[in-house]
Amino acid sequence: MGRALGILIWLLTLGTVVLFFSGWWFPTAITEHGPQVDQQFMITIIVVAIAFVAAQVGLGYMVWRYRANAQNKDERALYTHGNNRLEVLWTVVTAVVFIGLAVMGQRVWANLRFSEAPAGSFQVEVVAQQFAWNLHYPGPNGKLGHTDPTLIDDQDNPIGLDRKDPDARDDIVGSTLVLPVNRPAELILRSKDVTHSFWVPQLRFKQDLVPGMQIHVHFTPTKVGQFQLACAELCGMTHYKMQGTLLVLPQDQLNDLMARPKDEFQSRVEELKKMYEVGAIYDEHGTTKIGMSY
Repeated sequence: MGRALGILIWLLTLGTVVLFFSGWWFPTAITEHGPQVDQQFMITIIVVAIAFVAAQVGLGYMVWRYRANAQNKDERALYTHGNNRLEVLWTVVTAVVFIGLAVMGQRVWANLRFSEAPAGSFQVEVVAQQFAWNLHYPGPNGKLGHTDPTLIDDQDNPIGLDRKDPDARDDIVGSTLVLPVNRPAELILRSKDVTHSFWVPQLRFKQDLVPGMQIHVHFTPTKVGQFQLACAELCGMTHYKMQGTLLVLPQDQLNDLMARPKDEFQSRVEELKKMYEVGAIYDEHGTTKIGMSY
């Protein structure tokens, strides 16, 4: 029985490794930093896989060697209090490995969140609420207008835009996140009620939106297309309905969109969404589909 169990452990270990490495888990990255995130993920998977396989092979061997029905006295397990030197050794090795992985991965993570957005970034304010995404764009003057929580009206003014502010008079509020390709984008993340989480898998980017905080992040989209935006934080009874759209456009299409009057903005966005298949990737001009992101 012990030998059969040992072999079963080895077979399950082999099957698990094959399953993990049989295909890439993520959709195609569409940002400048995406390949670095994927590389770090693969390094972490390999390191953890080595530790996992070593532990399971060792477990299978011990079950095989020291099985309950062993006839040889030398094959019977003995109780031990352990070895302090070995415990210190594997604790130190584990700490070095995982701290090393954290240090390797922190550079990309910190660059997106702690450094200033490059000059000329396309700025959008993302305001989450139960259970919708509100996207606040600057008008032709390029400045986001002032918002005031006391002015919030979920029907007519979901972000509390102060129309008395000169910078706010030409601002646009929509329900679709539109960004230019090959140009840095800066997002200002806010929440009106509870903690939400901004997540687009193709961006290789996820960030909580915390009530009372303005969280600045930036990245550069590198692929044109339409992608799903989801809330990755359980935020209430109908959390599953909090779905949105990210539309990455060629710069000329974005310029045309942002130059349109506010009452034409959303209708033009809907027209653009029909031009791009969800999950498909297009060339930088948006004219030719070059693949799918999943």
